[in-house]
Amino acid sequence: MREIVLDTETTGLDPLRGDRLVEIGCVEIFNRMPTGQTFHRYINPERDMPQEAFAVHGLSSEFLADKPLFAQIVDEFLEFVGDAPLVIHNASFDIGFINAELDRLERQAIARDRLVDTLLLARRKHPGVSNRLDDLCSRYAIDNSRRTKHGALLDAELLAEVYIDLIGARQSQLILVETVARQSGGTLDTPRRQRPSPLAPRVTDADRIAHRDFVATLGEKAIWMEFVGNEA
Repeated sequence: MREIVLDTETTGLDPLRGDRLVEIGCVEIFNRMPTGQTFHRYINPERDMPQEAFAVHGLSSEFLADKPLFAQIVDEFLEFVGDAPLVIHNASFDIGFINAELDRLERQAIARDRLVDTLLLARRKHPGVSNRLDDLCSRYAIDNSRRTKHGALLDAELLAEVYIDLIGARQSQLILVETVARQSGGTLDTPRRQRPSPLAPRVTDADRIAHRDFVATLGEKAIWMEFVGNEA
């Protein structure tokens, strides 16, 4: 199953009062494993950057001045996320900003039934304690030393690791590997056993001759000629 782990940075806390997106970061995971495919864009918010927001993510108005508008990256963003579930920490915040930007462009909002809110998952699994992203990284021994400030792509990458641990997928994968190794009579470090003697080839000399005769009909430039030459 394909899922997209998503994070944003903004100019503030409320899109209904004029705050805007300034960064989107997305990480693709497939069957609960990161694929290495990402989407990352800085966005010109078409407004100033409040000092409080700058202190959080370090993105200044000057830095964002030459970055594309949301309207210029919206198609690329929507194509990347497709119809996959969106894994977001405190999902109502990020999706509120994304949908506000889509509304400005008279584009269809992203349905909330697509959202997987890792903050809600963490509160159910770890009630009564803080479940910020940094707290979860510490709880699951995920290295977040690069996170000196908030950044959408880095936070999405960290959240992908947290999510895999949060739902127990990493443990399930380890159990599966151990079970397969045990059933095969080995351990995780045991190399695959080899046959004492190789199986007899099933391709006969007559088969090889018939194949060479067929390749000869394909012309001198046929790629099969290289293999026939090596075989000869």
